[in-house]
Amino acid sequence: MTDPSPLSDRPRGSAARSENQAAFARLRADLRGRIVGQDALIERLLIALLADGHLLVEGAPGLAKTTAVKELAARIEGDFQRVQFTPDLLPGDLTGTDIYRAETGTFEFQRGPLFHNLILADEVNRAPAKVQSALLEAMGERQITVGGRTYALPAPFLVMATQNPIEQEGTYPLPEAQLDRFLMHVKVGYPDPATERSILDIARAEARGRLRHAGDEAPVIGHAQVHAARDEVMDLHMAEQLEEYLIQLVLASRDPAPYDAGLARLVDYGASPRATIALDRCARAHAWLRGAEFVTPEDVHAVAYDVLRHRVLLSYAAEAEGMDTDAFTAALIERVPAL
Repeated sequence: MTDPSPLSDRPRGSAARSENQAAFARLRADLRGRIVGQDALIERLLIALLADGHLLVEGAPGLAKTTAVKELAARIEGDFQRVQFTPDLLPGDLTGTDIYRAETGTFEFQRGPLFHNLILADEVNRAPAKVQSALLEAMGERQITVGGRTYALPAPFLVMATQNPIEQEGTYPLPEAQLDRFLMHVKVGYPDPATERSILDIARAEARGRLRHAGDEAPVIGHAQVHAARDEVMDLHMAEQLEEYLIQLVLASRDPAPYDAGLARLVDYGASPRATIALDRCARAHAWLRGAEFVTPEDVHAVAYDVLRHRVLLSYAAEAEGMDTDAFTAALIERVPAL
């Protein structure tokens, strides 16, 4: 089962966009012009920004994962930092460390790369557990503690961590319980032939210097507008019946027996309450990006795969039958009635 198609540009449930919605629509269109064939990834990045969460992106090398977050950083008021995760990385390489100044006889805190607005944690599964823990703690707490002192991280703060599914030798898989800190787990696939040709044309033009540099004349969205957009997303109308459906969908991931006894033996652990929160925020952001005034079941379904993909642990029976979490989520959507 593949994820639903990317967002339509046609507003739904609203005659006109708000000023913030129009700004984000221009931002999305500009990103699409720079990053061909990754509309879903672009939209998930914008949803994560609006929902104040973090992304785990899985895909082969060369699929514009790094380019996507760099281009987004160039279009919002903030700074970007890429960190290549390696087996010899230390927690202090992310958070920073206290440096002794002999001339004053005191320690001075040297800030690490986490003190930026947008962080690309490249190949996060190549770093050992202590480094992963430092990153995940910063993601969850939005602060770090070094030498007994706590330092707040800048806002907005968005981490996009990537995993390479091809090479697993010498990697440290993220613990399932810690994966829950990511808002969504997005899978990125190869482009189709037509898109591949467009990528080739863009690469040739860029090599000849015909394309503008990243960020030139691009729409820039300030921190105040990001926060205002987030307020609009949280204020978007969601009917009580739809809220109940959202909750029942997460509850069914833990115990699907009331809907299908056969599914119950396929799951070991269902989604946590963090999934309920993430599904609510992502569905609202999805609807808001469409220009809608209310959330629909289709908005919930559109983000459910990315929200539940890393939060549901299936049993050996499911693995033996060739069922993955996407297929399990599809089965839940099919069986749990929208109230």
